[in-house]
Amino acid sequence: MSRKELELNVLEQISQILGSGLDLEELFGEVMQVLGQRLGIRRAALVIRDEATQDLRIAAAIGLTEEERSRGRYEMGEGVTGQVVESGEAQVIADAANEPVFLNRTGTVDDAAGAQTSYVCIPIKIGDEVMGAISASKPFEDDETLSADARLLSILSGNVAQALRLNQLVRVEKDQWAAETQLLRENLRSKYTFDNIIGSSPAMMDVFATIGQVAASRATCLLLGDTGTGKEMIAKAIHYNSPRRDRPFVRINCGALSETLLESELFGHIKGSFTGAIKDKVGRFEAADGGTIFLDEIGTIDTQLQVKLLRVLQEREFERVGDHRTVRVDVRVIAATNLDLQEEVHKGTFREDLYYRLNVVTVYLPPLRNRREDIPLLIDHFLDRYNRENQRDLKKIKRELMNTLLRYPWPGNVRELENAIERAVVLSTSDEFTEELLPIQIRMFAQQGRDRALAESIESLARKLAEQAIEEYGMREGEVYELVVGEVEKQLIGRALDRHDGVKTRSADFLGINRNTLNKKVKELNIPASD
Repeated sequence: MSRKELELNVLEQISQILGSGLDLEELFGEVMQVLGQRLGIRRAALVIRDEATQDLRIAAAIGLTEEERSRGRYEMGEGVTGQVVESGEAQVIADAANEPVFLNRTGTVDDAAGAQTSYVCIPIKIGDEVMGAISASKPFEDDETLSADARLLSILSGNVAQALRLNQLVRVEKDQWAAETQLLRENLRSKYTFDNIIGSSPAMMDVFATIGQVAASRATCLLLGDTGTGKEMIAKAIHYNSPRRDRPFVRINCGALSETLLESELFGHIKGSFTGAIKDKVGRFEAADGGTIFLDEIGTIDTQLQVKLLRVLQEREFERVGDHRTVRVDVRVIAATNLDLQEEVHKGTFREDLYYRLNVVTVYLPPLRNRREDIPLLIDHFLDRYNRENQRDLKKIKRELMNTLLRYPWPGNVRELENAIERAVVLSTSDEFTEELLPIQIRMFAQQGRDRALAESIESLARKLAEQAIEEYGMREGEVYELVVGEVEKQLIGRALDRHDGVKTRSADFLGINRNTLNKKVKELNIPASD
């Protein structure tokens, strides 16, 4: 093989190696192994410039011991390596032992061997920036071979420069990702502290006391309560106030997936285990290793899958779908449901042994209708949040409207209240919280309350009039009905006409009677009116 063919063959091998990964030290070692085998290079080093100190250090090498590598540190301009990095110019030395600038810190030249050692040092550059250097030594053959080796190393340095830049970019991204992850974790911790769970009612005080004690343990927790009571928030509060806070919190809604899909999601699967399994998949339990898994709507799980879940809770191990290898995990389980699991056990739809395994510590979250004293606190909390998010200033709530919100049954619990407040903030145009900003079901509830109050008021008034007419004023038989009803009609029609400036059509519509009936009553009762 000619020298040219050899170089092309070597460069092809090196390109494949550099494109196969991101571990620069490992890749450089493989590259220099190729050069050692094909070109006879005995020792080589990749020297990198430290951006902080500007010193030069060996990042990877072949033919050097750990002790020799540790000695390979240089300042800018020091020795051949320091000069090459400082100037950006390569140096090719036929006899390193007789080069005054050559420091031989790594023992590249072995005087005892008695053979002439050549030394090549090539800068690694991207544009005008020198990032480091590649150095290599081998027994001197001839000037032509030395020049060819230097030329090949120069080509190699360009490839290494690109790999080094990519390595740096990946490292920067990893550092940024790590910093962002840490910031996110800190934000999550602050968001899900117990202080941020709103409530001062006796029922919520019991919840706080329980989760405060259970957070530091690894005990399985079962959260019970209606939809919208905040079971996921409590689960996160337990996790982020536990020793597992820096490990994953993984959530899965068991009611949203079929049995087959749920098993794959929980435990993972291997390629080819079922139709559509085109590659191996890590399950949620495996992803949550060291942390917490939150199984929402646990009561909907199929009985066959309950058996596998029971094994994970007891043995902390499972197999992926289609696999025979056992996977061991250290995961804390927090489960939640809005069903009565004891009733499901009696029906035979939920395994009794799984129920007792889940029911180590039970936390019951009361519905909002049972903790109405917390409603004003929750309203203030949600107003502050959504005013801030939407640049609004909605604050003023009239006492009547607050009473309506306190009386409303809130079938959707805290989630419904939060959605109602967010809607009001988004639709608001001033700082006044009016009834029109609320969802229609709450407005209908408020109207029904007013209608009921009006009906009760009319009923009380009618009873009082009847009693007075009969018992106090001594009216004769046959006069009571005509007099009382006539006076009520007269007052109603008179008020309606005054309200609508004497316009009979509008007044009739307001009263819910025909215009002809209104004209007849105006004449009969001698009510002043204009046409």
